[in-house]
Amino acid sequence: MEFITFPHELVQAQRDWKSTYQALAAPCLRNRTVLRRRLLHLSARIQWHPFWTADPGRSAAARVELRRQARTGSRTAARAG
Repeated sequence: MEFITFPHELVQAQRDWKSTYQALAAPCLRNRTVLRRRLLHLSARIQWHPFWTADPGRSAAARVELRRQARTGSRTAARAG
């Protein structure tokens, strides 16, 4: 079994993305444009992070694991090899 250790800034960006997305879903917002821009910026930051060029980051499962770790707050998790 392998362990994936995501960089702290990548996990934090995923957490920020999720909270921004939830804020954007709230009714009656005045600053939707600001939130949309932030969401786009965070999406690009996550998508183009250098981690994804490394061997453990090449699988689709790694992206799912990143979202799971951002949700639970852990930084490492077991992954089936």
